[in-house]
Amino acid sequence: MEIKTIGVIGAGTMGSGIAQVAAEAGYKVIMRDIEEQFVQRGLAALEKNLARAVDKGKKSREEADALRNRVSGTTGLEDLGAADFIIEAIIENMGLKKELYANLDEICKEEAILASNTSGLSITEMASATGRPQNIVGMHFFNPVPVMKLVEVIRGFDTSDETFEQTMELARKMGKEPIAVNEAPLFAVNRILVPMINEAAFVLMEGVATAEDIDRGMMLGANHPIGPLALADLVGLDVLLAVMETLYHETGDSKYRPCPLMRKLVRAGHYGRKTGRGFYTYG
Repeated sequence: MEIKTIGVIGAGTMGSGIAQVAAEAGYKVIMRDIEEQFVQRGLAALEKNLARAVDKGKKSREEADALRNRVSGTTGLEDLGAADFIIEAIIENMGLKKELYANLDEICKEEAILASNTSGLSITEMASATGRPQNIVGMHFFNPVPVMKLVEVIRGFDTSDETFEQTMELARKMGKEPIAVNEAPLFAVNRILVPMINEAAFVLMEGVATAEDIDRGMMLGANHPIGPLALADLVGLDVLLAVMETLYHETGDSKYRPCPLMRKLVRAGHYGRKTGRGFYTYG
């Protein structure tokens, strides 16, 4: 199957970023969200990124305009019937995702591939809501999408070899470097990253070192560009806690239990940068 039109569901930070890299690769893109205001916000974010690229001399005005013209916005799910490949980037809620996939199964052409940008939920479970589990795959981009090179391509229980290879190839055409992952809770990268952040929270809670020294230690000693606690504040402690809960419940392994300090901060509404306070306080 030749992929010409890509559907993106969800016009938030991830969705608009995915729409941008798909359009940059020359694909026609249909970006859908549930309300017109969300669609317009996603298109505005795309236009802002393009304007910045023009200002920096990375793109000509003509290139930016051509790219923008390849992206259309809609609130109608039925408009995705024209798409050859769909990337879903909605909220991390399995019930909502399964409902969406069941609807897409009715709307989309028979050969269309449906990919989820989930950061750790089961591709196999999403696929079970459709009559085409062989065409369902994980395609996990990293934020910010236009900048980050990595895409995890995740094989569900029934994902066909053809679907998997087409998704790997699409990621490469989008200028990304995909890695192949077999489905497991949190996949590969977050499975390693999230427990490290959690352990840093335990080290802080136990008074072993200050937040500043923990982060400085990992930057200078492990060559990380940002410390784990500063990274947690950037991602959002509420998001991280939800991801940790998924890993803990899916595995039942006590080594993945979320740090009580993380839970306490989230209960207090201190989610990190977006609320002005997390492990650090922001001006």
